[in-house]
Amino acid sequence: MRIAVTGSIATDHLMTFPGRFGDQLIADQLDRVSLSFLVDDLQVRRGGCAANIAFGMGCLGLSPILVGAVGADFADYRSWLERHGVDCGSVHISETYHTARFLCTTDEEHNQIASFYTGAMADARLIELQPIADRVGGLDLVLVSPNDPDAMLRHTDEARQRGIPFAADPSQQLARMSGEDIRLLIDGAAYLFSNDYEKGLIEQKTGWSDEEVLDRVGVRITTLGPKGAVIDRKGEPSLHVSPAPELGKADPTGVGDAFRAGFLAGLAWGLSPERCGQIGNLTATHVLERVGCQEYELGQKVFLERFTDAYGAEAAAEVAGFVRCHHA
Repeated sequence: MRIAVTGSIATDHLMTFPGRFGDQLIADQLDRVSLSFLVDDLQVRRGGCAANIAFGMGCLGLSPILVGAVGADFADYRSWLERHGVDCGSVHISETYHTARFLCTTDEEHNQIASFYTGAMADARLIELQPIADRVGGLDLVLVSPNDPDAMLRHTDEARQRGIPFAADPSQQLARMSGEDIRLLIDGAAYLFSNDYEKGLIEQKTGWSDEEVLDRVGVRITTLGPKGAVIDRKGEPSLHVSPAPELGKADPTGVGDAFRAGFLAGLAWGLSPERCGQIGNLTATHVLERVGCQEYELGQKVFLERFTDAYGAEAAAEVAGFVRCHHA
C-alpha cells in the first residue's frame, strides 16, 4: 500500500532559561519590551507533523512517501529520514526559504516564549500529487496532516478529483481555519483523525453533529490521551481501543503523530481497525517515554513483547507477521 504523508517538516530549537521571565518585566514599560535571555541549554529536535508520522511508519518497516516543502538546509534531516525508511523523493526544496523552524525558550516555572517561522512550508501549496503518484506507481492513500492551510486544501481537492482515498488530519490548524475550510478538508475523507478536544472543535466550527460528520467520512478516529482511542463508523457501535501501558512519562509532544504512524501502518498491512488502533497506541507510548518526536527506537522483539503484554498473544500473532522494526 503506497501512502503519501503530506504536511509540515520542521526543526525545533528548544532552550532553557534558568530564571523567571516575570522577574525581567517592568510593569509600566510593557509597551517597549527589550529583553535578551542568556540560556543554558539548547536542544535541536527534528519535527513537523508529516515528518514525525513518516518517521514512525518507517520505523515499523514501511516506506512512506513524505510530501512537504523544505529549504536547502534539509540535507542532514533528509539523510536521517531516509535511513529510517522514509521516501523523500517528493519533498519540495524551496529556493527562497529555510525549513520551517520552531524556537522556544522555557523558564524555570515552565513559562514559554516561542516563535514559529513557517519558511518553506508556504511553498507546499505549489506541490501537485499526480507527479508523485506517477513516480511511485500510484497512490493508495494520501494523509493530509497540518501544513500550510492552502496546501491542505489543495491536496484534499486534488485527491478528491483524482479519486485517491485521503485521510484528513487538520488537528493544529483547526483553530485558524474557518468552518467552511474545515468542511472542505474532511468531506469525503476515508479516515478522519483528531483528539477529543479537536473532535468538539470540528463539530462546533462546521456546524455538523457527530452523526453528520460520520455521514461524510468513512472512519473517525479520536485519540483520548491516556484513555486510548475510539474508532467510529456509520451504523456500527463505537470501538474503544485501550492504551498500551507506558514505562514512564517524559514528554507528550509528538504522541499524536506516532499514533497516526502506527494506525496507518496497520492499514497498509490490511489489519482490522482494532489492530490499527493498538499499533498506534503502542507506537505513541514509545514517544511519550522520550523527549523529542523522533528520539525513540522500535525494537522488533521488545515491540512485539510489549504488544503481547498490552493486547494478548492472539492479537500479537496477527501483527507479528507484518512488523519489521529496524532494531532487533
